[in-house]
Amino acid sequence: MSETIRQVLASESPRPSITVCGWVRTRRDSKACSFLELTDGSCFKGLQVVVDASLPCSNLMPSILTGASVQVEGDLIPSPAAGQRWELQAKNVELLGEADASYPLQKKGHTPEFLRTIAHLRPRTNLFGSVFRVRSRMAFAVHRFFQERGFFYAHTPIITSSDCEGAGEMFRVTTQKPGSNAKPEDDFFGRPTYLTVSGQLQGEAFACALGNIYTFGPTFRAENSNTARHAAEFWMIEPEMAFYDLFADMTLAEENVRYLVQAMMTECPDELEFFNKFVDKELVARLQQTLDKPFERISYTEAVDLLLKSGRSFEHPVVWGEGLQTEHERYIAEEHVKGPVTIYNYPKVIKPFYMRQNDDGRTVAAMDLLVPGIGEIIGGSQREERLDLLQAAMKAQDLDEETYRWYVDLRRYGSVPHAGYGMGFERLLMFVTGVSNIRDVIPFARTPGHAPY
Repeated sequence: MSETIRQVLASESPRPSITVCGWVRTRRDSKACSFLELTDGSCFKGLQVVVDASLPCSNLMPSILTGASVQVEGDLIPSPAAGQRWELQAKNVELLGEADASYPLQKKGHTPEFLRTIAHLRPRTNLFGSVFRVRSRMAFAVHRFFQERGFFYAHTPIITSSDCEGAGEMFRVTTQKPGSNAKPEDDFFGRPTYLTVSGQLQGEAFACALGNIYTFGPTFRAENSNTARHAAEFWMIEPEMAFYDLFADMTLAEENVRYLVQAMMTECPDELEFFNKFVDKELVARLQQTLDKPFERISYTEAVDLLLKSGRSFEHPVVWGEGLQTEHERYIAEEHVKGPVTIYNYPKVIKPFYMRQNDDGRTVAAMDLLVPGIGEIIGGSQREERLDLLQAAMKAQDLDEETYRWYVDLRRYGSVPHAGYGMGFERLLMFVTGVSNIRDVIPFARTPGHAPY
């Protein structure tokens, strides 16, 4: 049975007669031997394989090009080469799968834009192999964070009839043929249904029964946006907590970010070193600052004031009552606070119906957590638990109460103060890797006009 390269490189002493499998990243030949750099995706580093020219299998070397898959049996011995502890002295090499000269990763230095066109092969590169190992580790850390705190993992629907954000930017799910005159009630579910933009509303139902819950799954938004921060399919981390107010919500969100940054720094050291060297030379310093410096909190009104007094000329004018743009968020996080910051109490006219109205009549108990390099990474709020005010907010936003009858019931039967937030998983990954485009932290990105896989 073969071992992973990660297991082999962790060996404490030389070992005879081991077997590894992987893909050839490079091959160098000399008269005496050939050198293969072998990777299998289990870790950042590759394993050097030395194939003596006297071995019968050395005749295979001309057929073993970059990208080919091989199985190697040999002895693990100390390596005389600098920068590596071990190498594998081959006894036998078996070619499992050829890769010819058309293999598009023969050379180094491909741009991320080019690699997006071969998304099925890009995980074999250093950059994307690192990104997707980190994605796996971060996903596990997300579950660990909530499980350690006694949260229950709830699976909310991917197909829904409720528009959480009220913006209407949802993908319709239907079995009706294009151009059909069939009525919605004749469709598969008997009513219009969509791919979810959030598991929040259904998550609230579980929080009002189990206390503290979280969802973590794919969400979808039919927004015709081609920015580096938006995708049509993405993953969201969404906890909902009974008996929480806005400030308890902010505290948990801050702890969540710190926990995941710490996990990145302690559990992905090789990938972090690579990102800091080749992707963003300020990455380690920025992540360390996230751990060392207390998160600041300022109100939306204070944020608008400091932007107006900044002396900066922004592309989008700063106006109280309008949403903060990415350039505003990044100025606050990167230049004013110089670290993570939570902005809270936003104008109710720019927020969804479910957010708790503050006593001033102008704002709601909403919050956004901003980080340098990204801007918003978390958005959340205390939810409106008062039946009459929730109904009034729905009416003001022209929402059909019957569609949300079950949601209103949560306020009718044993309502409690509760709060929650949503963290964009891909934005988290952008933050901890320094990768600047969301398309490069998603295995197969879905954006307007682009879904080839």
